[in-house]
Amino acid sequence: MPRPLAWLLHFYTSGALALNADPVNYITHFTGDWTLYTLFASLAITPIRRLATSLGFLIRFRRLIGLYAFFYATLHLATYIFLFSGYDITTALTGLHAGHPSALVTQWKLIWPGMVEDVLKRRFIQVGLFAWLLLLALACTSPAFIMRAMGGKNWQRLHRLVYLAAIAGVVHYWWLVKKATTPPGRSPQS
Repeated sequence: MPRPLAWLLHFYTSGALALNADPVNYITHFTGDWTLYTLFASLAITPIRRLATSLGFLIRFRRLIGLYAFFYATLHLATYIFLFSGYDITTALTGLHAGHPSALVTQWKLIWPGMVEDVLKRRFIQVGLFAWLLLLALACTSPAFIMRAMGGKNWQRLHRLVYLAAIAGVVHYWWLVKKATTPPGRSPQS
């Protein structure tokens, strides 16, 4: 199985992404799928460790895999903001290069009302944003020094929200899929 980020970068740099019918849709679903895959992989480590004690070493990778889930969720959200919502990256970067950092904010102000309207109108975006916010809280509190500062019990209580984030991610995906259709980004199988 190819490494997802390396494969996506190769797909993008080789020009093959442009051959896709809807590249933004492809990237959106690719990052969303890998968010769920890595989130489920991190959640599967504890039961696997309990079933097979010889696999106890996997616990060391749980935090890293969880951070990968946050990384893919952030790419998923960034795809929505910068590619789907109409943020003109070229204009913003040109303005920044010309010494006008306000171009970044100007582009943000142009897309903000549409994004707020989109979030208020679509339940699956609300749930996805909620899941991302939970993952953000978990990623920000994942370093060991923060765990010591919070205290083990409080840290553990907070990090149990990963289950809620996983449920919200599944609901986000489920609500995106229309009834009697194939999963997002997939073509029907004959």
